This record gives sequence, C-alpha cells and structure tokens, in this order.
Amino acid sequence: MRKIFIHIRRSVRLSLLFGAVCGLFYPLLITGLGQFIFPVQANGSQIKQDGKLIGSALIGQEFSSAAFLHGRPSAIQYNTYLSEGDPSGQRRDITSGSQNLAPSNPELKVRVQKELSLLIEENPTISIRDIPADLVTTSASGLDPEISPESAKLQLPRISKTTGISLPRLEEIIDKHTVTKIFGFLGEDRVSVLKVNIDIMKELN
Repeated sequence: MRKIFIHIRRSVRLSLLFGAVCGLFYPLLITGLGQFIFPVQANGSQIKQDGKLIGSALIGQEFSSAAFLHGRPSAIQYNTYLSEGDPSGQRRDITSGSQNLAPSNPELKVRVQKELSLLIEENPTISIRDIPADLVTTSASGLDPEISPESAKLQLPRISKTTGISLPRLEEIIDKHTVTKIFGFLGEDRVSVLKVNIDIMKELN
C-alpha cells in the first residue's frame, strides 16, 4: 500500500513539474525571445500609419478604387463575419483558403475569364496576353499581400490617369516596395500592395 502512495506522489509531482515547465515557463520563454529578437514578426508584422494600425504585411486587403494598386483575387473579404449573416439570423464566420479548383474544372475557367474581363475593363491600355497569372488566380491561402512586379507595373497607366501622379514617380514607389529573391534565387520578386497604396495616398494628400 505504501508503495502505491509513493508512486502516486511521484506521478503527481512529475505532472506538476512538467505542467509548469511546458505550460508556463516554456511559453513565457519563447514569447519573451520572440518579442526580443523578432518584435515585428511576433506581433503580426503590423503596418501602421500615423500610429494607427491599418493592416499586416502578411495578409492582403481588397482594393477596388482605380486610384490604387489592386492585389490578387481574394478568397475572403478579410472581415471577421459576413455582414448579411445566414437565414437563421446568425452571423457566419469567414475562413481563409482557396477553392483549389483543378485545371480541368470548368468553374476555374469561368472565374479566370471573369477576372480577365474585369482587368481589361479597368486597364484598357493592356493586352490580355500581357496579364500575369497571379492577377487572375488565387493562391492556396487566398491571403496574399503581394503581387509580382509585372502585375504591379501593368496597372500604373490606370493609376497615373486617375491620380495625376507621373509614371516615373509611380515606378519609384513600386521599386521602393519590391522585395527581391532571397540570395538571388529563392522565391520570387514581389511587391507589397498595401505599402504601395499607402505611398500613393501620401502623394495625393
């Protein structure tokens, strides 16, 4: 009987020890290191303007005004809830993610054709053959905050005509917010849509 209580006490002590280490000390250590070494990333890579939080460098936003750079087709609208709710009167949660339609799926062709038509309508100076794939397709996450430099510069005539900002100045803004491949070969060159639009807004004010 005594041996049983000895084993029980040992098990309880070990449970309390590992509970404290794994549930308290380790999370506090990792959180502290994250805040010290990578404070921006640990807090969600937030983008602020005039001290006000306006977005994240990791999550795209929808822009529809002709005065701004447009991102990739989005899988969600980046709201916590759909405003219209559902027939039961309850708000529906929105989740991220793409439909991941196969190339053989006719719905994908319809969706891409719709995006192509919209791009040509918004940017009448471009040819359909010049439109990069990332402007008419969604990614697996649907959260992309960036587009290719080609996709960004393709939109500059529209933005320049709408805002009056010169093309050379807009190209400077695009180049400023272009991140190149890591070590020159890993990943792709990409442009932050939100950061470009912030600078466009500053030019207009």
